[in-house]
Amino acid sequence: MLRIATTDQLFYFFYLSAISGYFRNNFSHLLVNNLKTTWLMKYLLLVLLCFNFSVQAQSTDEKGIRHILSVQTESWNKGNLEEFMSGYWKSDSLMFIGQSGLNYGWQNTLDNYKKNYPDLTAMGKLNFDILRVKPLPGNYYFVVGKWHLERSIGNLSGHFSLLFSKIDGQWKIIADHSS
Repeated sequence: MLRIATTDQLFYFFYLSAISGYFRNNFSHLLVNNLKTTWLMKYLLLVLLCFNFSVQAQSTDEKGIRHILSVQTESWNKGNLEEFMSGYWKSDSLMFIGQSGLNYGWQNTLDNYKKNYPDLTAMGKLNFDILRVKPLPGNYYFVVGKWHLERSIGNLSGHFSLLFSKIDGQWKIIADHSS
């Protein structure tokens, strides 16, 4: 299978090439022979490959998180709030901060959505603009974005920040701050 290099991979390739050239030009007098240069290049290549594998794992997680947000958008636009809520952690510890302040619990969050968006006219068409997806230590991701509801009764928009955690092998929103 043909694999095309990502921008980050190309950057690191050229970065390593530049470093190795600089090293050879400015510090070659410190080396006894080319064997040490070859050893150093192999070491740097190994470090790069290890970094590359960790980036690939992260991008797989990021794709999974972006997929959840895509499913949420589709579910909202069909008027299916229960399916929309499948991206959230089904727990009394789920934290949601919105217009009415801090609320806890999956069911409470669903009930608030149903109260504030009782029909398709109130729900409108949802669109997310993801501004940042940032991995955090452990099994967490922090997501920042904009939301927009296109509605016949007046559009709404704002920003959100989400904290995702991997729970039982699945990414779930454990905290949502939408304003």
